[in-house]
Amino acid sequence: MNERQHWVAPVTALPASLKPIAAMQKKHFGVILNPTRWWGRMPRLFWLVALFVGYLERRRARLDPALRSLLMTRVSQLCHCAFCIDANSLRLAERSGALDKVLAVSDWQNAALFNEAERAALAYAEAVTATPPQVTGEIKAALKRHYDDAAITEMTALLAFQNLSARFNAALEIPAQGLCDPLQGRPHA
Repeated sequence: MNERQHWVAPVTALPASLKPIAAMQKKHFGVILNPTRWWGRMPRLFWLVALFVGYLERRRARLDPALRSLLMTRVSQLCHCAFCIDANSLRLAERSGALDKVLAVSDWQNAALFNEAERAALAYAEAVTATPPQVTGEIKAALKRHYDDAAITEMTALLAFQNLSARFNAALEIPAQGLCDPLQGRPHA
């Protein structure tokens, strides 16, 4: 992590209760992820958030892993969360097997890479992320053509989680970590 001055400083030592999360992050990414150092002040709440996202990312989730990453990346961009863009772009690249969608998601309306179900979900993600949410009848109808009520409910929970995460990180100016290097210096929103 860089040594710049933060208006709310990250914790320098994580509480013992977060050591399992830190160990998993080190194993998977080679480092402890930046948000963990801010959430470290509230370990119980961080565990609840981790359990929430863990449930949304479960193997038997109603939404395909690549779609989840696509939506999380777009919400990250809309909330201008540098860390989230970095981390979710990496996941999207891994899950889709290429950088194409990562590089096109900010202009998804004009990119030919996205199918109709993805487009409906991306429109919904943007509508849910707006303040206040702007979910129109047209967006609802498009979404219902591709997803059942259970999938829409789970998608809404995923979008709400990503909004919480991205807004927390953006407000505290939690920096990216270079997890998805090809994005360095590229526009994201």
